[in-house]
Amino acid sequence: METIEVTNLTKVYKVVKRDGKFIKNLFVPSYREVLAVDEINFSIKAGESVAFLGPNGAGKTTTLKMLTGLIYPTAGDISVLGFTPTDRKREFLSDIALVMGNKNSLSWDLTAKQNLSLFISMYKTSEGTSWKIIREMAEMLEVNSLFDTQIRKMSLGQRLKFELIAAIFHKPAILFLDEPTIGLDIISKRKIRQFLRHINETEKTTIILTSHEMADIERVCDRVIVINQGKIVFDGSMTLLVNKYKDKKYFDVILKKRVDKDKLERFGKIVYSHNLSYTFEVSREKQGEAISKIISKLPVEDIDIKPTPLDEIIEDLFSR
Repeated sequence: METIEVTNLTKVYKVVKRDGKFIKNLFVPSYREVLAVDEINFSIKAGESVAFLGPNGAGKTTTLKMLTGLIYPTAGDISVLGFTPTDRKREFLSDIALVMGNKNSLSWDLTAKQNLSLFISMYKTSEGTSWKIIREMAEMLEVNSLFDTQIRKMSLGQRLKFELIAAIFHKPAILFLDEPTIGLDIISKRKIRQFLRHINETEKTTIILTSHEMADIERVCDRVIVINQGKIVFDGSMTLLVNKYKDKKYFDVILKKRVDKDKLERFGKIVYSHNLSYTFEVSREKQGEAISKIISKLPVEDIDIKPTPLDEIIEDLFSR
């Protein structure tokens, strides 16, 4: 069953230009049109976990806002759970959740428990059932000792974990996430990724995610939609995306001592270097030959073959 169906979706913004003119002592600005989303089409099935990727200004956050009903499309049709998002019907709003890493939905002056009590009243869910789910989620995210702490006294990671709990304790069908791990430490990021994958697999919650963190995409999502300049340039599984680049191979080399970069570049393209550590890119056909030469002609401490980095793949798609 299609949970989300998008047809010829378009969004054009009017942006004020610097110039304008005075008419009867009133300044009348002039505008230019910016095409943010350009007639895109896609559908998402119930239970899928999908990443929207794109450079800044590509149209991914605009698309997310249209799917949740925050902004109106200029043209095209959107169906989410059978509803038109901008109608903002109660049944629709109670069955979706939106968490934005740079926005807050919780009151900073209240404790986590007080905030969650307000959300239980708002969604009109059973208190007993709701608190049972909330405490299970809090234990998974390791914030179960913070219910009586004011939100303002929590770290960014702790606050975001409670934002997630408040958004999904009522078990919405779709969870929209915009940069959910922005600014978090490594441990908090890992916990949130594990949590999101868990609810996708166990609750069959449909997840729509935008992020600049490649690890978010790899750990949470099975499908990737890449948007660039308002158009979809790739839509498929993570496996298919990686397989498109299987002709390239990467390996990390740690040297025992420093070697001139000119000499190193004879063995392959260096895409990363730090101190005595280097990442080489070679064609699939030349991988064995390159590794053999490196081991025999360089002071190698360690060597490790790795899959094509997702950020390299995405960068290549953007540059096309």
